[in-house]
Amino acid sequence: MQKAVFLDLDSVDTGDLDIRCINSTLDNWQFYPSIQSSDVKQAIAGAAIVVSNKVVLDADTIKNSPSLKLICVSATGTNNVDLSAAKMHDVLVCNVRDYATPSVTQHVFTLILALMTNLKRYEQAVEKGDWTNSQQFCLLDYPISELSGKTLGIVGYGVLGKSVAKIAQAFGMQVCLQTRTKGDSDFPYVSLTQLLQSSDIVSLHCPLTEQTRNMIGADEFALMKPHSILINAARGGIVHEQALADALLEGKIGGAGIDVLSVEPPGADNPLLNPSIPNLIVTPHIAWASRESRQRCLEEVAKNIRAYQAGKPRNLV
Repeated sequence: MQKAVFLDLDSVDTGDLDIRCINSTLDNWQFYPSIQSSDVKQAIAGAAIVVSNKVVLDADTIKNSPSLKLICVSATGTNNVDLSAAKMHDVLVCNVRDYATPSVTQHVFTLILALMTNLKRYEQAVEKGDWTNSQQFCLLDYPISELSGKTLGIVGYGVLGKSVAKIAQAFGMQVCLQTRTKGDSDFPYVSLTQLLQSSDIVSLHCPLTEQTRNMIGADEFALMKPHSILINAARGGIVHEQALADALLEGKIGGAGIDVLSVEPPGADNPLLNPSIPNLIVTPHIAWASRESRQRCLEEVAKNIRAYQAGKPRNLV
């Protein structure tokens, strides 16, 4: 009987999901809520199938797991798996794709709308009693801007970028694109410099590669409009974090909504955790994490396992 192991179920399921889709693929499952790196080899000993969200499966672990045939990453990114070692030892690796698009798109606009409305400041003002003590029926202490007529610059135009562009149109926004590979689009493609200079809001939807690491830094912030907003729900390393903190503190840009950081969980010394930074919203990597999205993730993992069992593996990386 084949053994299967899920190494970090709690990173996907908080107890609110139906995991029968996973359980039904094999009779011999072992689920770990989370696991220490030192215990991974022992946990997957004898396992043919391993599911991991963020637990690292390095070259040594793969080499010393002769029963291992399939690694299912319960995410899109596969940087936690040594892909070269997996190939060398004939271990297939698959991921899940496009499962979180509605959730991420919704979160991107949650950040945009909160910043454009100064929602955080107004909420704090009400809590402090400013509205109760106001001489007028409303507070107009902080600027509020409409999305209609504004320009949204999207960096990366895959499934997520396209979804964000579609919602932007519904708000009456203009859209421009910067991407490595140009395809058919009704929106203009521009250089990164042009996008940064012309956009009121910049939203990042590109992968983290050596080419995109720290792609948005001090020089790029200097190009942006003083009122412009940066949104990053892609990968933390794309934005130089100290440069963003400086840009906000110095008023070089108008605000930022950040869902991802370069190290997660972040250290207390991360510059973007400084509470004195104005017009910054940081959320803890939750853009993907709606209940519906997490359920789709598990269902996609189950489909990957069944496809492998049928001799037709899918979503290989």
